[in-house]
Amino acid sequence: MMMTVRDVTQYLESLAPSTLAESWDNVGLLLGDFDQPVQRVMTCLTLTDETADEAREREAQLVVTHHPLPFRPINQVTTHTLPGRLVWKLASGQVSVFSAHTAFDSAAQGINHRLADGLELTDVRPLRPAGDEANPELGSGRVGVCDPPQPLRELARRLKSFLQLEHLAVVGQLDQIVSRVAIACGAADEFLKDAVEQECDAFVLGEARFHTLLHAQAHNVSLLLPGHFA
Repeated sequence: MMMTVRDVTQYLESLAPSTLAESWDNVGLLLGDFDQPVQRVMTCLTLTDETADEAREREAQLVVTHHPLPFRPINQVTTHTLPGRLVWKLASGQVSVFSAHTAFDSAAQGINHRLADGLELTDVRPLRPAGDEANPELGSGRVGVCDPPQPLRELARRLKSFLQLEHLAVVGQLDQIVSRVAIACGAADEFLKDAVEQECDAFVLGEARFHTLLHAQAHNVSLLLPGHFA
């Protein structure tokens, strides 16, 4: 029996349950037919004109992408806007789209947890717990301990090495001793208050607004900003 879109999405849901996604997010099967047979699956970080064209050229029936399409509701599906053009192009080629986004960020072996592993943190737990008493390990972001404590410079070096970065933006004093580290990938300004409440010395996030930098500085929380697409 041939695999269907439903089979693939059920497997992905088992890895990154949609219940882990942030309330503002748009995750799951966002375009397509659950009963469509699948022989070829393509993955990408973000759907663009180029990746949508590639999916059609490679005759993929399903694209698994990190960033959702559409992310926000669209009122008109026309080729005059990028989201509309991509939806039209993919639907015309009978290409389904699945996105896990923040559900995968916060999954048990998702992006945030992988970053914690890469930084060699211990006692890793959710930065913002989901409040599920039966599953205390569920929640958004991660927080962990540097054992032993280390200078911010060393934490930055580990992050650059793990992500294979040439450059890394750092807000803080490189000689600062870091014991507790918060992690929330992507544009995660909203989690700074959680990092402050959990008395973190440093916070790893993809990017941050100017006033977030000022707020972090006021609370003596150093920031490591590898970029949204690192």
